Formats: sequence, structure tokens, C-alpha cells
Amino acid sequence: MAETPSFKSLSVIIPTYNRRDVLAKALDGYLTQSSPQLVDELLIVDDGSTDDTESMVRQFSKKSPIVIRYLRQANKGPAAARNLGIREARSNIILFTDSDIVPERELVSQHLEWHRNNPQTSTAVLGYVTWPPEIKATPFMRWYGEEGALFAYRQLRGKREIDFHFFYTCNLSLKTDFLRTCGQFDEDFKSASWEDTELAFRLHKAGLQLLYNPQAVAFHYQFFTFDEACRKAAGNSTARETFLKKEAGQHYLAQRKERMSGIKARIAKLAATAVGTVMSSSSRLLDSRIRLPSPIYRALYWYRVRQWD
Repeated sequence: MAETPSFKSLSVIIPTYNRRDVLAKALDGYLTQSSPQLVDELLIVDDGSTDDTESMVRQFSKKSPIVIRYLRQANKGPAAARNLGIREARSNIILFTDSDIVPERELVSQHLEWHRNNPQTSTAVLGYVTWPPEIKATPFMRWYGEEGALFAYRQLRGKREIDFHFFYTCNLSLKTDFLRTCGQFDEDFKSASWEDTELAFRLHKAGLQLLYNPQAVAFHYQFFTFDEACRKAAGNSTARETFLKKEAGQHYLAQRKERMSGIKARIAKLAATAVGTVMSSSSRLLDSRIRLPSPIYRALYWYRVRQWD
């Protein structure tokens, strides 16, 4: 009978590109964990930054009780950066996060506790990401991060085992052996979009079980206006085209075609077009502190980025 692995600590992999200041805040978050000894190492994978990230990380490592390893590569994108981290990781659990994601004090202990209770090689754990109070998120941002195009955590309330489409690498832990054996990130993706869904599809085929632990909390230190969110979606068009050429993308298109073929979907498309036409110049209202109904945000967002096609 195979011996159950011991999950005493984990490796944190943080890809970064020109985010020196917020990365420092994230690093400090790991140093102030309730149980910092649970962090075996912080792997900072610099994807060709030009803002002196290296100097900051090396200075930080001098005062850190946690091992901080600085790895640098030419600018290849976050997929390649995470793969470098996977190859270098020394622990049997990997926690993926981003350089603008700051952990709450119990984040690492929550991830490890769930892996100890679910030691199966194919089991992964998704944590919860929200906006920090000091960001003063607008109602639009709340929609965007909870039930919008960025994240859809509201759909996960009350759930334990979740669909692989919620494979958000901003706060996600997996067994290292499962990743190394069953698949790593596709380096055809050069930007931070769609590469996590594509990997999740392949891991799902290999038996991935994705669990949701809302107590593993992290804070997203970024502010979005409505226009910025739309520009982000437009900027991801190349990654989307790459995704649609993959098996995962063909699976996505088949599901989308089925979902959009019904009468309800056609009515929703017409309604979104009507709302978008009438309110196309309402960015100030969308970025205000006035909370609009969720369908308004959804209709205007999808109308602006034209993702009904």
C-alpha cells in the first residue's frame, strides 16, 4: 500500500512583470502569515522586468526568515514563468498566486490543511480572492470580481467540489507530482489570459478534483474602471485566439454554441444590445458608487467587448 505523503509545507510560485511595489506588499504578506514556517520557499519568477524588481526581492530576502528564490527569464509570459517555478519547486505542494495578490494571515495554513485532509494526488484547492478595503472597490468592481468576467466567486457559494473552469491561478494549490506528471502550462500563451483554463481542461481529463475553500483568503491590489476592464478583455484577444485553436478551445466553442442556441440566449443578446446602445456613454455612472442591477453591468460589459459572437 502506497504511503500517504506528508504535507508539512509548500512552495509559493509568483510570476511577476514590472510590479515591484505591489510585489513587496505581497512578499510581506507571506512573512506575516500566522504560521510562516509552513512556507518552504517563495519562488519569484521575474518575466523580464525593467523596474528593478530584482534589487527589491534580493533586499527583501536578506531580512526574510522564509527562503526567497529569485528566478529570472526573458519576457515569455506568465505561462512560461510558472513552468519555470514548477521545475524549480522543492515542496510536494505548489501554491500559485500573482504579484498583485496579498495573502490574508491564514492563507497558507488553510491550503495545507485542506491538502492534508484530501491527500489524493489529483486534488487541488482554490481559495477566495477579493478586493482589499483600502482599494475602495466600486459596485462595478464588486460585480467584476464576484460574478463578472474576471472571477465568478458568487457562483461557488455553498459549494465544495467545483468545475475545472474555476481554475484561477491567483490563489490555487496543487500537488507538485500531479502537475509534473499530467501537464504544465502551454507556453504558446504569452499573456495572462486563458492559459489557466487550457491547463485545467487537460488536468480535468487526467482526473483533476478541484475543491473550493473560501477561508483561504487573498486580496487583489488592483483598481479597475469599467473602461479598463473592457480594454483588458480586448487586450486578451490574441490569447483567446490561441485558446480556441486548442482542444480545450474546441470544447469551449461546442459548449458555447449549445448554450447560445436557445431562445433565452437570443433574447439576452438582443436585450444586451439594446441596453448597450442606450447606455454606451455611461462610464461615469458605471464607475460611481451607485449600485446598478447585475444584469446592467453584464449587458454593458458584454456589449462593449462583443463576446456574444
